[in-house]
Amino acid sequence: MVTTSARTGGTTVVLGQTIPRTSFTGVFSAIANLCLICIVVFYSSTGFKVALALSIYQFALTLNGFMRGMSFEALAGLFASVVTIATIIIIFNRNRKIEQYKEVEIESANARQRFSQRLFEQTATSLVNAIDAKDTYSHGHSLRVAEYSQRIAAELGKDEDECYRIYYAALLHDVGKIGISDSIIGKKGRLTPEEYDEIKQHPVMGNQILSSINEYPYLSIGAHFHHERYDGKGYPDGLKGEDIPEIARIISVADAYDAMSSNRSYRSAIPQQIVREEIVKNAGTQFDPEIAKIMQHLIDVDTEYRMKERDMVNELAGRNELECKEFGSDISDGIRITEQITKIHMEAALTEANLGSGYGPALILFDSLDGRVHEDEKLAKELNYFEYCEIRTDGRAVNKGVRDILVNVTSSSDAHDSDPAAKRMIRYDIEACKYKDHVLIRIDDKENITEITVALPDSSRYVYISLTGEHCHISDVSITKDSRVIGEDYITRIVDEISYIDGPEGDIPNIQIDGPRSDHTAGIPIKDILSLSFHTMSLPTARLIWHCPYFVIFSSKDGLVNGEDYVEHALIRLDGEISQPPEGAASKDANAIEIEKADSFEGWDFWKEMNRSGYNCLALFEKKGDTVTVTTENLGMHIKATAKIADATGKVYAAITGDQCAITDICVK
Repeated sequence: MVTTSARTGGTTVVLGQTIPRTSFTGVFSAIANLCLICIVVFYSSTGFKVALALSIYQFALTLNGFMRGMSFEALAGLFASVVTIATIIIIFNRNRKIEQYKEVEIESANARQRFSQRLFEQTATSLVNAIDAKDTYSHGHSLRVAEYSQRIAAELGKDEDECYRIYYAALLHDVGKIGISDSIIGKKGRLTPEEYDEIKQHPVMGNQILSSINEYPYLSIGAHFHHERYDGKGYPDGLKGEDIPEIARIISVADAYDAMSSNRSYRSAIPQQIVREEIVKNAGTQFDPEIAKIMQHLIDVDTEYRMKERDMVNELAGRNELECKEFGSDISDGIRITEQITKIHMEAALTEANLGSGYGPALILFDSLDGRVHEDEKLAKELNYFEYCEIRTDGRAVNKGVRDILVNVTSSSDAHDSDPAAKRMIRYDIEACKYKDHVLIRIDDKENITEITVALPDSSRYVYISLTGEHCHISDVSITKDSRVIGEDYITRIVDEISYIDGPEGDIPNIQIDGPRSDHTAGIPIKDILSLSFHTMSLPTARLIWHCPYFVIFSSKDGLVNGEDYVEHALIRLDGEISQPPEGAASKDANAIEIEKADSFEGWDFWKEMNRSGYNCLALFEKKGDTVTVTTENLGMHIKATAKIADATGKVYAAITGDQCAITDICVK
């Protein structure tokens, strides 16, 4: 076959076919496109695959032109494509190495930061340990204050970083005590005025120690100002109100709480209820009132009393065995008895000489603010210790202050040989519960079931059980609570209930409130203006400032507290407390209270005494739109509280409740 070719303008004709000829302009265009691809891949490593694919495609086109035309221009384009692909690969490798280098640098920086943080935390802990080593009675104090401060900060809505800063500022708040002489720090007993003046220098010393840590300036703030008072009577600078840094105001409350709830050389830990009362009393004077309110809330939700020294947390103080020689020589901490059935399992080994003698385990029923048995008269008085009775596990009972005791013994279905030698080790299952002023204790020793019904002096007191015994070793103690709550019919009443509401009755029935909100009046509608007057008297067992009447503002379909579709808008106590906005309130800031103590307010001791004596109270409720305002004046304390109502179109009610008080002669206008 004969092949002919001819050049015509910009094309080459082969065997009658027309093939495009690569021109210099085409080569230049190819190079320009490939350069653009290089720019794309340089600035975006994620576009590498796309750019490489386009480059290979451009290379294929150029190679096709070269194969067809075999021209110099095509050869140049082919060379440019190869160079571009190589350049792209080089750029990609460069970018990848840069990214890897950045990752290494970031990880290295993070590692350095983690190291610095660990170093800081370890240094802080070492400083705290040095402080604790100076005073065994403050061991763990700084750590607990840091934990409480962090919880307060979280309740205030602080973010994680702010809570972290507050935690470490609180952890180091007492670092200045390193500069106080050991003889003063470790002194057993109260300080002299001169020694106290030296102790008051520790905030200044703490500021000097920590102020040189430029990376963490907040540390010195906590150390310097945590003993300032909200009323300006603190030290070292006498700052007042919000002039005191917020970190220091938080630490101040946490510090005071732990100081009161921990053991000291001159006293035991103060019971939590009294600690709470001190915080309430000093809100607005020693403490920022808002932060004090949060601390009160943390105490209220700490139903197991875990915010205290760790070795005091568990029931029986963490012990599960007792060695009892003489009666009461070893006594456990108290176990609180409530309307939930408490179950106690234990084993008791009697000494051989006393088998069958009647010695063995025993229970002490009592009440005290700290849940412990006290023999010291002064301490017992301070902690309102009251002993009800002693109960032997065979049913013998000694009445110390109850109205009556009834014992019933029946044979157990698991009864075994009554030979005294078989009783060397006895297993006991004990159940205990309380309803109002009656306690029921059931003791099963696998031979007999002994039921003891105890009629208490009143319905207001708490009941604790402590384990003890005589000539026995008690071991394997375990305590559980049943989820069930007993009713009125569970314990057979053996005496009549004592009433403190036999006085005159007004428009609605009188109520006796034996415990926190244990009873309420029916709801009284608040339309525009509502006036409530009544007589209040604290019960004989009342001992705290909030043992007084409360007002509840609420909504429900049936007009009853805790009724159908119940929504609580506010709880206002006559001691000046107002509840946190409950779920369903109009907003987080739905509740507010203003308190003014007049010249006629003679202090909290007078307040409690007058509540015990009884007085007449008048309160006004006014509803405007979505706001209910409550005003009252009692014993020199003026209270104005406001509550926002989420659904202002529905009915809103007021009710009277309280804690350990009798409300009589209730009149509605």
